[in-house]
Amino acid sequence: MSQDLTDLDLLRQLEPVAEKLINRHLTMAKDWNPHDYIPWSEGKNYYALGGQDWDPEQSKLSEVARTAMVQNLLTEDNLPSYHREIAMNFSMDGAWGYWVNRWTAEENRHGIAIRDYLVVTRNCDPVELEELRVEQMTRGFSPGQNQQGDMFADSLFDSVMYVSFQELATRVSHRNTGKACSDPVAEQLLARISNDENLHMIFYRDVSEAGFDIAPNQAMTSLHRVLRNFKMPGYTVPDFRRKAVIIAMGGVYDPRIHLDDVVMPVLKKWRIFERNDFTGEAARLRDDLAELIKELEETCDKFEEAKVRKLDRDAKLAEKRSAKALAGAAT
Repeated sequence: MSQDLTDLDLLRQLEPVAEKLINRHLTMAKDWNPHDYIPWSEGKNYYALGGQDWDPEQSKLSEVARTAMVQNLLTEDNLPSYHREIAMNFSMDGAWGYWVNRWTAEENRHGIAIRDYLVVTRNCDPVELEELRVEQMTRGFSPGQNQQGDMFADSLFDSVMYVSFQELATRVSHRNTGKACSDPVAEQLLARISNDENLHMIFYRDVSEAGFDIAPNQAMTSLHRVLRNFKMPGYTVPDFRRKAVIIAMGGVYDPRIHLDDVVMPVLKKWRIFERNDFTGEAARLRDDLAELIKELEETCDKFEEAKVRKLDRDAKLAEKRSAKALAGAAT
């Protein structure tokens, strides 16, 4: 039985790959300025400077769009925690250190731009937003937790496998949020952010793919651990479950999207179910991943059934309210 490579060994063997992928990233990335995507002409002073404080009537976004956009922002706000995680796992030397800082710089503009948009357009309560930001950042984040909140072993492979899925999920969430906003400015802004997230995903995905070639069994073990315990970084946001339901019901990010647009594309790119170099326990874990896919399919079906029932209840309730209002007007 071969012994697992240490993270230091993996970093050394994968550094040429990381350097190549960084150079590719720099040719593909398009610089953009957050201030170019903010409708500043809509802005006005708040109370402290003699203006008017926020009022719920000022918000133009639907509940789904507002909830999703705020959730995305609060997720982006935890960037210091994410920086710490990848710095600890990747090191700050050579190509790895360059990527850690470059990635952080590109990610940082996402929170800046989304916050500016929401505050300038008065599409959310800025006081509540600031309180949530402080609480979210104080809670921090670590991807090395299972569904029960217990820590599982964290490694280089755990880290790059996790962000391969997480960056793609974030890309999809931003893109769909932009569409839900029904505002061309918000859609343009979130499309820019989504493009950044996609390029970041490609870097991590392709580093991981190289890792499968170097140490397939070790990589498979991390992949299984990550997917069996996967949670989005926004799970630490206060009242996360209720917000996740609103976002899912609105079609921004739901179980079907997670499976079809996030999990399966990455697994197919890595050829997980076609490779023949997994042995022993790793081969068993690959088989268990196939079972996990079936479980996720069942979750999708159950969610769709529940969504249909809820939409039907909401439609009947709205119909009753409308009939009651008409009866009241008639009298």
